[in-house]
Amino acid sequence: MLEQLKELGLSDGQVRVYTAVLELGIATLKKIQEKTGIERRNIYDILNKLIEHGLISYTIEKGKHTYQCTHPNKILDEIENKEKVLSELKNQIPHVKDLFNLSKPEIRAEVYRGNEAIKSLLNEVVEHKESYWLGGNNFNQRKEVSESLVLWFQKWMKKRAEKKHMMYDLIQYGTILEGLHLNDFEKQKKAYLKVQQLPKDLRMPVVAVVFGNKVAQILWRQQSFAFVLESAEIKESFMKYFQYFWKKDPW
Repeated sequence: MLEQLKELGLSDGQVRVYTAVLELGIATLKKIQEKTGIERRNIYDILNKLIEHGLISYTIEKGKHTYQCTHPNKILDEIENKEKVLSELKNQIPHVKDLFNLSKPEIRAEVYRGNEAIKSLLNEVVEHKESYWLGGNNFNQRKEVSESLVLWFQKWMKKRAEKKHMMYDLIQYGTILEGLHLNDFEKQKKAYLKVQQLPKDLRMPVVAVVFGNKVAQILWRQQSFAFVLESAEIKESFMKYFQYFWKKDPW
């Protein structure tokens, strides 16, 4: 089934019917019903919608309707129209950002619930020149984190380095970072990463990430969670904690 057609606004039923007609070539209502298993009265509505989209046409012979797909170029037209709309929306983002910044309160709090929300948060982090992490962990030590998020985070780390975003990471004592030794300063330089350890007796249940004027406290789980505060004053307070434990840079 052409699942991607849903990106053009088609429903699951519309995609199923379009695919059935495409495979049948010329189809009667009965044949469409047999192929899709959709109830007859619903197929009528779906076909009318597909006809409105210009994806299906019909002919009438001896009082009976038969249906066929229009040329696939119609799908290309729909894709180009959507790309145009998305491009126009993208051009509006600077204006949206201006309005967003104008309406921000002095202290702003946000909750990010779920892995997709956490990905959005981390993508925001790399828009800044640098970030400061307190209590970072190796995911191998946190079995409750979903494997898909771990793999995504590995790709995110590569993207972060490519963007030359400097990451200062105060990791939990004894944490072993995959492929990186604490004293391997050359690798750290190439990865735009500076790593040091927190004191042995200091354990943090969450990871704090400071970037811009925001402080994000992330709890890694199967569906991770973050609480984010935006405040210059709160950010400076967390930076004092960070600087207290951060030793003089070895490189």
